[in-house]
Amino acid sequence: MTSSTMGNKSWKEWFKPFARLGYGARGLVYLVIAFFVISAALTTGSGGDTKSAIRFLTQSRISEVLTPLLIVSLAGYSLWRLVQAIFDTDDHGTGAVGLGTRVGLVGSAVSYGFLMLYSYSLWQGQGGSDGGGGGFAQYAATFLGATPVSLILASIFLIVGGAHMYKAATQKYRDHIKASDKAMAWIDVAAIGGLVARGLIFFVIAFLFYRSGLSSGDDGQASTGDALDFISGLPFGSWLLGAMGAGLFLFSLYSFSEAIWRRINVEDA
Repeated sequence: MTSSTMGNKSWKEWFKPFARLGYGARGLVYLVIAFFVISAALTTGSGGDTKSAIRFLTQSRISEVLTPLLIVSLAGYSLWRLVQAIFDTDDHGTGAVGLGTRVGLVGSAVSYGFLMLYSYSLWQGQGGSDGGGGGFAQYAATFLGATPVSLILASIFLIVGGAHMYKAATQKYRDHIKASDKAMAWIDVAAIGGLVARGLIFFVIAFLFYRSGLSSGDDGQASTGDALDFISGLPFGSWLLGAMGAGLFLFSLYSFSEAIWRRINVEDA
């Protein structure tokens, strides 16, 4: 075995648990969001978003241990998404659906990379008194407020939302999970419910970005929290918000199941 082969093997060996930590971090973030959303549905107000979840986790009593682990895990998830998109480790191909899925993976890598940097800025005390993430978050908000960027993001979120619905309807997620039949029965419930809920939220985010791109008076921002605010303002908003919270809880369980049983086929990269 050559030294190059040994180096590649060692890289792949440590990257797998790194990627699994990433799925666990995603599950933890969405578990906190689900808690916020269900609490909002049972009382008043709106649900939280990913940044709210990150602030909650980094300001908890165990943040000194949890936050560095969260940062590393989010970095692992972001890098794994890039590996999946660039090297097509899951064989999505170069067709319209495959390319759309891979674009969504790149978008996922960017968004979780943003959350990783946001977590780091809060950990370093650069978030400011309002917890807004300092200059980094302000620059990102200004960038996202540009009309062309808003319209591009609207298209990306629309594609990613459709990919979630397609994956739930066809159960394509099963191709990438290796678990017992008994475990798979529970994973099916979590995956289908979670993917549908997250897909619907992405559709709403796409609509909000599209609307902001056409309106010069809008601040140009859209997030999970904004989408949940929009849903809560609809007829029977509290019931819809509660259903979304339950769906996001299922998505967190699906993420945890991926941390355990997902095929991390980095060998194909």
